[in-house]
Amino acid sequence: MLSTTPRTQLGRLKQRGSADRDDLYEVLDTGLVCHLGVVVDGHPMVVPTGYGRVGETLYLHGSTGARSLRAADGAEVCLTVTHVDGIVLARSVFHHSVNYRSAVVYGRARQVTDEDERLEGLRAVTEQLAPGQWDYARQPSRKELAATAVLALSLEEASVKIRTGGPGDDEEDYELPVWAGVLPLVTSWGVPVPDPLLREGIGVPVHIGGRR
Repeated sequence: MLSTTPRTQLGRLKQRGSADRDDLYEVLDTGLVCHLGVVVDGHPMVVPTGYGRVGETLYLHGSTGARSLRAADGAEVCLTVTHVDGIVLARSVFHHSVNYRSAVVYGRARQVTDEDERLEGLRAVTEQLAPGQWDYARQPSRKELAATAVLALSLEEASVKIRTGGPGDDEEDYELPVWAGVLPLVTSWGVPVPDPLLREGIGVPVHIGGRR
């Protein structure tokens, strides 16, 4: 179960909140990009980046020269992941909404210095974006590892909100001649496009071509 803190306690629409930790995992594990909020030189910055989960820890990576990652090390940060599942169209503009699944994680980020954990974190980030790719492609070199920063963020303090279903109009608006319902948003993977410099005879691996 997710424990409630002053930062994760929902103020509005509490019925959309979930205390089920499995719901948190589902939102995080099916996402591709997170947004990391951090204060840099006294100003807020929100950076989209890849991530990966290992147990109760999220890992992020980027260039060692990235200001956001340098500022996040040892600092309080906020990380979000959101899925949009559909647009909710009501009879009134006021009651239009979005069906979504979202997670917000608070905590103090730390830079990972242990080499084994760094590789574990980088593997998690890679596998989040392209499952099966870590063992398929070349492993990072020492030079590449030296140029890469890895941050870890605990999932101890997190909240989840989920909206499903149709619109909730005012009673008097149900008589309006206006269509209402949900326009689902469905995403899917397309056909892999080969690199123009790809050597002849190299086919698309199953873990890429078969992704659904």
